Amino acid sequence: MTQPSRLPIRFAQDYKPGEIVIVGEYLVTRDEVLAFAQQWDPQPFHLDEEMAAQTIFGGIIASGWHVALIMMRMMLQSGFITPETSLGSPGHENLKWIKPVRPGDRLVGRVEITDTRMSRSRPDIGFVTTISTLRNQNDEEVYWLKSTSIIRSRPPAGPCEKTEPR
Repeated sequence: MTQPSRLPIRFAQDYKPGEIVIVGEYLVTRDEVLAFAQQWDPQPFHLDEEMAAQTIFGGIIASGWHVALIMMRMMLQSGFITPETSLGSPGHENLKWIKPVRPGDRLVGRVEITDTRMSRSRPDIGFVTTISTLRNQNDEEVYWLKSTSIIRSRPPAGPCEKTEPR
């Protein structure tokens, strides 16, 4: 059995302000919208077609929390964030669900790095600030989030390792 190919590990120093990454594309299905809503956000406009049709949404829509987690998964699957170095987040700001996400929508994820800094008190970590967006198949922005991630920094070179170019 062959092992799946591994994505490169990204350390805090590998993230550069101004970098823009398309992290993937995702087709939202009705079944997953209903399953997520049944477990985590059981509001009628996520679950019941008749009731949802009578709301301002005019039909079933995905939970915003579901949409945020779709983006998180895209960031992990693309290698933008690597499990070996990701240490979570101290918080998020300005989360916006701009337009409803509906079953059948095809979402494209984009992440822009806006700031990076190494911790002064903990040289083993850095902070990476990003703006993440999702756009649907009509190129309409449906999700926007400014967030900061805590990322392990690259370990210092050992005494036998060369740190200068050859």
